Amino acid sequence: MSVKIVNNNYGKARVRLMKVARTGERHELQNLTVKIAFEGDFTEVHTAGDNSQVLPTDTMKNTVYTLAHQTREIEEIEIFGLRLADYFLANNSQVTRVIVEIDEHAWTRINVGGEPHQHSFIKGGDEKRTAIISATHEGTTVESGVEDLIVLKTTKSGFVGYIKDRYTTLPETTDRIFATSIKAVWRYANTDAATGENWRDIRQTIIETFAEHDSLSVQHTLYAMGEAVLEKFPDITEIAFSLPNIHCLPLDFTRFGLENDNRIFVPTDEPHGLIEARLSR
Repeated sequence: MSVKIVNNNYGKARVRLMKVARTGERHELQNLTVKIAFEGDFTEVHTAGDNSQVLPTDTMKNTVYTLAHQTREIEEIEIFGLRLADYFLANNSQVTRVIVEIDEHAWTRINVGGEPHQHSFIKGGDEKRTAIISATHEGTTVESGVEDLIVLKTTKSGFVGYIKDRYTTLPETTDRIFATSIKAVWRYANTDAATGENWRDIRQTIIETFAEHDSLSVQHTLYAMGEAVLEKFPDITEIAFSLPNIHCLPLDFTRFGLENDNRIFVPTDEPHGLIEARLSR
């Protein structure tokens, strides 16, 4: 029997990096998690145990740290990812594609006496800024995004008119809590558009649309957020969302002879609905 390798890749994951830019008394901090993956001519390593085309993943890890050391300033993660992808592609002829994924973990300055401290920080929660760079000899694509961006609105959300079969117990509502953990990934038409300013503006557009939209479903708001981004930012070719529904369930007070006037809820994160879509022009 002939067994074929349909596709394969290998690399290094969860490379942790903390970088400090010491510009006088005011320091800048960057906390990253990096993943590197190679695609290319690696058939022989699988079928014959021939490692002659394999760059060790430990070398990939060392390269991440070394290229970070080459610059003293804090780089946008898209720029750092492009430098990594270009380096690996230029120095490994056996590689046809390099994929660099970077998560940036937020830290904010501690306020002391009402002023942000010069060199002390506090962890900014679970939200991550993300970047995915896919580079070949024919071209490079850059995708930016946000993950674990938890948002909630206490009204202007409902869910009615859905299918009701014999197993349906969910009551209709025109006024509910809507909470989700936004994962959004958008693709730039060209790498020059992958700037920190664009990332911040797109993130703000997403959360403003969430806040202001009269939501008839999670899908309804997902589309509104994607539509707002594509209309406002011509350099974005497509955007994808993954939105888990973080349920806040009204507590039943009838057993206590009380009425819950939409004020007391039980938050639960599983099981949860999961709504996903990709929008393009």
